[in-house]
Parts: sequence; C-alpha cells; structure tokens
Amino acid sequence: MKQRLVLIGNGMAGVNTIEHLLKLSPQKYDITVFGSEPYPNYNRIMLSYVLAGEATAQDIYLNTYEWYSDNGIRLYTGHTVTDIDAEARTVTTDQGVTVPYDKLVLATGSNPFMLPLQGADKEGVMAYRTIQDCEKMIEASRTYKKAVVIGGGLLGLEAARGFLNLGMKVDVVHLMDAIMERQLDRTASEMLKNALEEQGMNFLLGKQSEEIIGDARVTGLKFKDGTSTDADLIVMAVGIRPNVELAKKTGIETAPGIVVSDYMETSIPDIYAVGECATHRGITYGLVAPLYEQGAVLAKVLAGADTAPYEGSLLYTKLKVSGVDVFSGGEFADAPDTKAIRIHDDFSGIYKKVVIRDNKIIGAVLFGDTSEGSRLMQMIRAGADISGMEKTAILREAGADGASADGAGVASMSDDAIICGCNGVSKGTICSAIKEQGLTSVEEVKNCTNASRSCGGCKPLVKDLLALTLGESFEHDAVKETICGCTDLSRDEVVIGIRDKGLTHIREVMNVLGWKNDEGCTKCRPALNYYLGMIYPTTYKDESKSRLVNERMHANIQKDGTYSVVPRMYGGVTTPADLKKIADVAVKYNVPTVKLTGGQRIDLLGVKKEDLTAMWQDLDMPSGYAYGKAIRTVKTCVGEDYCRFGTGDAMGLGIKIEKRFERLNTPAKVKMAVSGCPRNCAESGIKDLGVVSVDGGWELYAGGNGGVKVRVGDLLATVKTEDDVIEYAEAYLQYYRETGNYGERTSEWIVRVGLEHVRSVLADESQRNALRERIDVALSVTQDPWKEAVRSETIQKQLYEVVELK
Repeated sequence: MKQRLVLIGNGMAGVNTIEHLLKLSPQKYDITVFGSEPYPNYNRIMLSYVLAGEATAQDIYLNTYEWYSDNGIRLYTGHTVTDIDAEARTVTTDQGVTVPYDKLVLATGSNPFMLPLQGADKEGVMAYRTIQDCEKMIEASRTYKKAVVIGGGLLGLEAARGFLNLGMKVDVVHLMDAIMERQLDRTASEMLKNALEEQGMNFLLGKQSEEIIGDARVTGLKFKDGTSTDADLIVMAVGIRPNVELAKKTGIETAPGIVVSDYMETSIPDIYAVGECATHRGITYGLVAPLYEQGAVLAKVLAGADTAPYEGSLLYTKLKVSGVDVFSGGEFADAPDTKAIRIHDDFSGIYKKVVIRDNKIIGAVLFGDTSEGSRLMQMIRAGADISGMEKTAILREAGADGASADGAGVASMSDDAIICGCNGVSKGTICSAIKEQGLTSVEEVKNCTNASRSCGGCKPLVKDLLALTLGESFEHDAVKETICGCTDLSRDEVVIGIRDKGLTHIREVMNVLGWKNDEGCTKCRPALNYYLGMIYPTTYKDESKSRLVNERMHANIQKDGTYSVVPRMYGGVTTPADLKKIADVAVKYNVPTVKLTGGQRIDLLGVKKEDLTAMWQDLDMPSGYAYGKAIRTVKTCVGEDYCRFGTGDAMGLGIKIEKRFERLNTPAKVKMAVSGCPRNCAESGIKDLGVVSVDGGWELYAGGNGGVKVRVGDLLATVKTEDDVIEYAEAYLQYYRETGNYGERTSEWIVRVGLEHVRSVLADESQRNALRERIDVALSVTQDPWKEAVRSETIQKQLYEVVELK
C-alpha cells in the first residue's frame, strides 16, 4: 500500500517539493495538501501584477486545480490545520477534517510583521502578502487616493508600484536612509530610488513611524521626529516572521523558525519542514531559490533516493523592481580587506560592481544590466581564483554578455548553477529537458521546466543554453512560441493546420496535429475552442467545458464562491427605469454589494450560483460580458450634448459601437472608449481601441493598456464620419481576432505585428472590406448567453443547480 504523505501549506516551497517527489517516485505516496487560502498554489512573486489589475488570481496559478487531480492529490483549500497528533499521526483542520499521515511536511510559510504602532488596528491599515490583500488594496484604490507604504524593501516597492498603477499617490516610508539596503550597495540603491521617483514614488527615508492617525479609519502617519504625512491607506511591508504556532503547539523545536537538520528533519520523527517556516543552521531564508534547494533535498529524502545534505544557500537576488533590473549576490559591501571593480555609466543607467578578497570574487551588484549575474554567481560559488585574469575583463560592457552565438557565456557554469532564480531551475535541469524532450525554443523550455515563467529576466540565459545544447541546429532567429506544453506547434501552425486539414473539433485537432497530452490542458483547450470558433463562426458549436470557469458560467466567480453580475449598459448610459429594475433585483436577491465599475457599469457582487438564471430573467437585460475574452464595454464622456468643450457625439457613437460589437469573442478582453474632444475624459488613449473627436472628424487609437504595463495607444487612423469609425473598427477588430494569440491583449499584439503593418492592411480598401464581411458573419450568429441559459432547462441543470449531498 502507498504511504500517506500530508503537506501542510500550499505555497511555492511545499508544492515544489511535491513536484520533485512526483518525478522521483510518483507512486510511493497517497498525498494530501492543506492550504489556508482559497486558491491552488500561486506565484507570490507575481502579486504586484494582480495588485495593478494586469493579472487575475488565475493568471498567477503555478498549479491549477486540474494538476492536483491529475496527480491524485487531495487538495483542501480554505482549511487551516489547527492540530497535529504526533502519536496518533493525524492532522485536524479548523473545519473538522482529520487525515492520518505516515510522513508529514510542514510548509506553513511566514506571516507579515505588523509594527506595534498606536492606531495599527484602525480601518485602512493592512499587510501585503496574499491575493486577498491585493483585492482589498484594489477595492480601496477605487475610493481613496493616497497610500503610504511602510518598508523600502522589495515587497514595499512592489506595493507602491501597484498603487501608482491604480492611480493613487504613494509615499514610501523607510527606517533606513537607503532603499533595499540588504540587497544593494549605496550607489545602486540611490540609482533605484531616482528611477522610482521618476515613476512617481515619493520617498520618506530615515523616518521612524510612531503613531497612525485617525478616528475609526486612518488619516495619516506620524513620525518620531514630529513630522507626519497624510494617508487614506497604510500598508506595512516591513518583514516576515516564520509561521511556527502549529509547530510550537505540537512540541516541535523552534528557534525562531522550525529547526531542521541537513535533511529537513524536525525534532519529531517523520515530520519535516521546508521553506520560510524552517530554520537551518540558524538561518531562515525568505528567497525562492534557497527554498527550492531545500525542497529538492527533501523530495529525495521522501523518495528514499540518495542525496547530499542541504548545507545552506549562498544568497543572491536577481529581480525586476518596478521594471528596473537589479542583481546582488554574496558579500557586496565594501570592507577594509576587500577591493572592488566598478563600471558606472550614468547615461545608460548601468552600474556594475564586483567585490574581491584574496583574489577571489566574493560578491557583486548589478543595476540596469543583470545579464552577467549567473556567471558571476558561478564564480562566487566556485571560489574561482582570478589572480591570472585581467581584472578589467571580469566585468564586460553593457549588453556584451547577452545571448551569444554559441552559448559560451553559460558553458563554464556547473550543472547545479541556478538559471531561473524565481523558480529555482538549474542549468542541468534545463539542458536535460532540451535533450530529452527535444526542446528548441525558450517558450518550450518555459512550458517544460518553468524557467523564465515569472519575471522573464533569465530568457537570454535560457537562449544561451539552447544554443550550447543544440549547437548548429539551434535557430537563433527563430521566435517560435508553442501555445502550450501539450504541443510543439505555434499558434500560426495550429490555425493553418485547422484550415488546411478541415479540422472542426477540439479532439480532432489534438489527434490529427499530434498532441502530446490527449486531453490537452487549461491553456490549450480554451485556445483551440476560440480558434475553431473564429475560423468556423457559423458551424462550430462552442464547447463550454473547454472555457475557463468565468466564461463557462457567464459571471465572474469571487473568492467566496459567489458570483458577480454586470448587465450591459451601452456607452455607460442608462435610464431611470433600468436603474430601478437593477435596484429591485438587487433587493429581491439580497445582493450584498452594488458597485460602480471603472467601465461605467453596475456590478452586483455576492450573487449565489443558484440565483443567477432567475436574476438574469428578472433583469431582462443583455450580459455585459464582464467575465469574458470579448468586447467588454465602451466608455464615453457626455460629449457635445452637454459638455462646453465637446465637439462630437461621444455617447451616441459609443452606444453604436457597443451595440455593433457586443458578444464578439476576441483573443483577450477588449475595452473601448469614445471621447467627445481632445481633453479625453473617457481615457481613449489607453484603451484597446479609443476614439477621440477632433476638428473635422475622429482619431482612432489602437493598442492602449491601462494596466501594470501602461501603454498609450498609437494613432491608427483619422476619419471623417461616425460610419467611417465603425468601418475601421470592424476591420481592426477582425484582423486582431484572426492574427492575435489567444490571451494576447491588443497592446502586445500591435507591437508584435507592427503598427505600420496594421495601418497598411486597414488602408487597403479591398482587405478592409473583406475583414468587415468576415466580422459581419461572426456577429450574425451570436446569442446572448444569459437569455440562452434562462430558456434552457438543460443548461440550468448542468451549470447552475446546486446538488445537495446526502
């Protein structure tokens, strides 16, 4: 019989251990995982993208729910383990679930440290650690305008960057007189501070917080020097503490984290610990790479495989802080017995420093160009003697160590050298995958090994490893991204295969085009469903089970399992009758929260699944598609009807556009806007397609984005009439539908295919008209999904009825 393995903690360190174990001994254990948060394993490094609204919780999942079920793992989300009975070998959760174990792994992570300030219990004071924290911050940003972040480390700076993207003013308060002082020397810290100030951050350095001001809610922060600053929201990002309460309760030794041996064993037999909760040789690590190194050792121990002991990690950091590349490793501070080699280029914003003691490199700091980080870390780890080297050649000119023709920059690295610090992927792992799986592109390596899956800073090194491993067969200029790890085909190859071979169903595509995984995955199935619908709009029957949950349910699922309902409100314009109808429905179904969205619509939050179809029937309004990869909304200003500056009928044109394109499926969500004058009150310049009234006509702006990667739209065309606007919008949207990668926003698509190319396609009348004809066909067969669900008992039974278990 299989042994029973229980993992307490569903975070990056613990689940990475399970991933290693499944590769080493997939059949040895019956595995159960408990996680306090209501999500599968996700990437905390990417929380800033969620905070900025550029990614959803699902976008940063490292392992989907399907991954757990596919590997036979029982996952309990929203369960906090409250008791371990080491004698009976059982664990019990706060929801009364008790599970026996033969081996137990504690990966309980850490808790954010909250400063014990007077007033810290006021509303508006919080930490930044989880998806729920991000959601609270996003909600607050819709009402409040000034945030204060206490802590000038990485987490604090990422929180501040997120607030800037949400339109808030931000003060960063730091006790020290330099930011990220644990990772950067004085010069690099000052350069980073200057770069972030240009982005809009305001720094209050050398400030010790004394009291949080306000009555029930925070209004400001007072410092010990007598000064203060205003605040609507205060986020503490001042450090973390190992989460050891459960271990202490069980009688496991802690100091300050859970004390572990070189094989990750705790003081109680068959109980292990890994990650931020563990203390090894007196050190508790908070960076990803050391935690993954611990997990690799523990996985071998659990599998019964031979393993070298874990002897600690040499710390290094390679990060992208608010778009700025930084690296540090080893001992980078100057000391009396050290010498340093420096390159400092103010014009290009590049700073490099290598610290040497006894003719050995012991540390390094890189700012702006971090491509040499892995090579320098390898020299630090190896204790390489540089006495015979030309000292000035140790650091190369900026950009000289990028992806090389033959991969020579990575050839000297050992197999255990970490290439992807975010996900702890070594050179040996990548090279083995390239050889064994026949990988030929960075995208394939990412899908197979997770290298470059997070910040993407290691992509040049991954490309070097491809060149080194494949030799002459490596195509340096090939930019082939497969749609997922289930296939070696790119998006274009899949679409061509569907067209040329006349493939009409998802399973047929997978079978004929040689899918590695017969069932596909959560990445390729929705993509194939979209491509088939785009190619065969009149004959393809949409496969709802291949859609993600929000699109399948036609409502946004919330973290508590309820749903959000957003009815269509053309151009952000409504009537008193419709407002009354929405209010009556909200009262009838006890909707707890009614929220105005940034897209000028009304969001009914907290709706029970079993109430959805009845609510839609009572509303008798079209779906607003707030959940879909589709045309979302057209934001408008009041235009010439009411505004003193308005020169165009923004509301009228916005309504026309939204009615023309509602229900149109697109590769990713599409937001549009119409502004009645160049003052641009509808924010047309940062929409997927924005329209601005100017003297004598309308300007169309394409590829804008207001998320974490803010992008101002490019001027696509200037036209004379409203009919011209609709005509160009039809051609533009259809060309995006036909050439965009599934999940690719127009802001990325316009850069990839080229603005001038899109302009030339739309300027050609014959091509423009052909695109318009095809979008007309696609729009002719769309149906409102809410009305379809209301009419169909089958759909209601399959999707919306709650089955009571007896």
